[in-house]
Amino acid sequence: MDWHLLGLSFITVFLSELGDKSQLAAIALSGRSQSPRAVFFGTAGALLLTSFLGVLAGGAVSEVLPTRLLKAIAAVGFAILAIRLLFFNNEE
Repeated sequence: MDWHLLGLSFITVFLSELGDKSQLAAIALSGRSQSPRAVFFGTAGALLLTSFLGVLAGGAVSEVLPTRLLKAIAAVGFAILAIRLLFFNNEE
């Protein structure tokens, strides 16, 4: 097992999910619920499933496209999102 990659994946997903709307939804659900354990297992299962689907999709796409191109596409996508949030956010 590649422990460096495992740690990097964990840190990346952990930091990106902090304060995410899915975490806020889990907080709201557990606050209204009599069973916070069920909310935990439901949200943990959903995160596991979405991560699994992402890994499968990434593995399939990496078979077709070179890794360098995938990284470039991701970088351009994140740059477009950043520019859009900085300059074209219509919320006031």
